[in-house]
Amino acid sequence: MTDNGQDRDEAVEKELEGVPEEFLADDEGEEAAEENGDEAIASLRADLEKAQQDVLYAKADTQNVRRRMEKDIQDARAYAATGFARDILSVADNLARAIEAVPEDLREDSKFKGLVVGIQATQRELEKAFAQHGISRIEAMGQPLDPNRHQAMMEVPTDEAEPGTIVQEMQAGYVIKDRLLRPSMVGVAKKPE
Repeated sequence: MTDNGQDRDEAVEKELEGVPEEFLADDEGEEAAEENGDEAIASLRADLEKAQQDVLYAKADTQNVRRRMEKDIQDARAYAATGFARDILSVADNLARAIEAVPEDLREDSKFKGLVVGIQATQRELEKAFAQHGISRIEAMGQPLDPNRHQAMMEVPTDEAEPGTIVQEMQAGYVIKDRLLRPSMVGVAKKPE
């Protein structure tokens, strides 16, 4: 029987290996163990609350990063053609200049009529392509000067328009969606001296 009791004592000792002494103490150590247990629980609760806060911050940060990425992707899709659009604006300008260069009387001449009609058709196709990609011309004539959309190149003394009103457009301006591609180059009315 002593062997059996001794085996049991060894088995219990083996199971209790690594357990701090204050938890193994009898009646005197029970109060200390209970106090240490309460402190340990309080410490664990504080750690848990901190971990929960960290998780909330991480989730919020991840959500913000995802929203920024989604906006960047939308902007990239919406404004992908910006560089190309800026380059092609000179083509639109040259088509307009070509039509303006043909005098009115020659536009009906059988030799020039086909040329003018062809240039106008090309210009309409270009405007249609611009519209499909959200590129639009900035209204300038008769509008008040908007430094975000217009670039004043000169002042024109006149009584026919309010000072600060655009009375001449030297080069058309364009926007893509809500972003400026190129400002309108304009002449602005001023009071004559």
